[in-house]
Order: sequence, then C-alpha cells, then structure tokens
Amino acid sequence: MPFTTAQFTSGANYALQTFEKKDPIDQINITHRALDWLVKNKKPSTFGNGAYREPLYYTNNSNYQQYFGADSVTYNERDPAMWTNYAWYNVHDGFWFDEDTLLAAGITINDDTSSVPTANEKEVLIDRLGIAFRTTKNSIQEGMSLDLYRDGTASTKACPGFESIIDWTPAVGTSGGIDGGTYTWWRNNANIGTTAANVIADMETMWKNCMRYGGKMPTALFCGLAFQDNFRTYANVMVNRQLNDGGNAKGGVTIDPATNDLFFHGVPLVWDPTLEALDTLLSTTTRSKTCYFVNDSALSLRPVKGNWMVDRKPERLPDRYVHYWARTAKFSLTSNQRNALGVIQLS
Repeated sequence: MPFTTAQFTSGANYALQTFEKKDPIDQINITHRALDWLVKNKKPSTFGNGAYREPLYYTNNSNYQQYFGADSVTYNERDPAMWTNYAWYNVHDGFWFDEDTLLAAGITINDDTSSVPTANEKEVLIDRLGIAFRTTKNSIQEGMSLDLYRDGTASTKACPGFESIIDWTPAVGTSGGIDGGTYTWWRNNANIGTTAANVIADMETMWKNCMRYGGKMPTALFCGLAFQDNFRTYANVMVNRQLNDGGNAKGGVTIDPATNDLFFHGVPLVWDPTLEALDTLLSTTTRSKTCYFVNDSALSLRPVKGNWMVDRKPERLPDRYVHYWARTAKFSLTSNQRNALGVIQLS
C-alpha cells in the first residue's frame, strides 16, 4: 500500500539515522583532516548581536615606578583590551524527489491517512533516501573543508578560513575586525618561500615563534603532500625494519623501508588531501607545499549554539508534488591569539 505523507516523512527520518549501515563503496570522497580536527575541538558559542567577540589583552598599560619614603607616585587609567569581531556564516545542502521519481523506485505516496506501507516498501524507502542523505553529508563536509582553508574573499557569504587567520601576508589586512598592519601583536607567524634543504631548521624557528607569546605549543600540524614528502626526505626518517619473527626466522629477513607516521616535537605531521583538492580547484600548486602550525586554544571552529548540522524538512510547495530535505549549519572560525599560529611554505 502507499505511504501517507506523514509516514513518508517519518521513514525518511529513520533513513537519516540508519543510512551509514549500508554505505556503497565510496570512489570519490577524500579524507578531510583539518575539518575533522576542527569539528572534534569545536566550541559551540553565543553570537550576540550577530558576532562572536572575545577580549584580547594587548598592553599592560604599565605605570611601574620606583619610589622611596614620601616620594610622589602616579596612577593611570587601564583599558588593556581590544575585542575581536567574528560574524557567523551559513551553509546548506539539500535534495528533493518528485513523486513520479519515487514511484519509479517503488515508493507510492498519497493523502490517504489509512494507508499502511509494506515492509518491502519501507526497505526501498530507506535504501533510496539513504544514499541521498549520505551524499548530502559528504557534500557539505567537502564544501566546508575547502572553505575552512580559504581566506573568504571568494564570496561575501563564505566563512573566512585558515588563510584569513593564519595569513601568508600577516602584516596586510584584517582578521576578526583587527588590522594586522596596525597591530603587530595581531599577526600570525609566516615563512613563505623556505627552501627544501632548510625546512627542518625553519620549522624549528616557526615552532619557537608560535610559543613565544603565551607559551602555546602547536597541537596540530596540517600539510600538503609535497611538504610532507620533502619533510620525510630531509628528516632522514626512512628506517629499515627487519621483520624476522622475534629473531627466530631462518633463511633471511624481510626489509620494510616504509614509515607509518611523521612527527615534529612529538606532534604528528598530518597530510590533508584537501590541500591538493584546493590546488586543483584554484589551478595552483602552492597548498601542496604548505604546512600550518595550529593550536586548539588559539584557533576554534565555533558553531552557533543549536545550529550545527541541523536536519531540515521544508514544507512541500502547493504548486508541485515534490518533497525536500536539507542540512544546514551556522558557524565561524575564530582566533584569540594569531601570534600562536603559523604557516610555512616551500618555494
């Protein structure tokens, strides 16, 4: 029997919860390492008057004096803080099915409130809509991962990402409403054009510069493939491993020259394929040669409270027999200390 509209909506919601159990083999979607890290460390926040604002202490307003006995001393007024101003941004992905397309898949919908779909019809519904929900999830992750690396200038509606906060030219332009050209303390660390042979030494300098103010060590390193390959070469980390069954094997040993992980100061150097995807999108090769030094207390993904990955079911339009589903999110990428962050790029 057919689905009623209410049953169909309920079944679609069930499909949303269960579709991952029947994923087809994915041929196109890459891993998004920086997005995964940001989401795991996200900080749901309140955006009062449309913006997230955080005080930054940029001066001690020092009035330090030596005195003795009855010497006069002076006092001053203290206003040591400046406020960031980060707006939130919206993303959406959605899909629709018309009733004839659903009918061709074996799903019938009508307005008869007494209809009871069969078990087979329910299974067809879950399978059909499950794939649509899965691609919606993948699509919104792909779009966000690209946006969260870019500087936000491609569109006034795009969230400014890494390249706006961990800027390649930090003395130019604003981030969070504060001008890095005016305020030297509001500049990230940048080394654009290091040579292949000097990369380890320059990374050491970058590490110390990120720690200089506030003592915040980088907690994650994200890089492109060209940077990681160069790091591996000059770190001289290719190690021959002898696999010989605890020393008891006879007739020779097996040599495995591969390395599982690369580290710098104990922090994994993580290759994010999103950087190559961004190079392809922009017809460049620079992101593959780039590495970001980030800290989870200085760089934050801030969803607007109650508005992170919300599943939507818009009403059906009265002039067409079409059903709609969507997923939306409101968020911003913010920093409270740009000088604890850094970017290094091979020439």
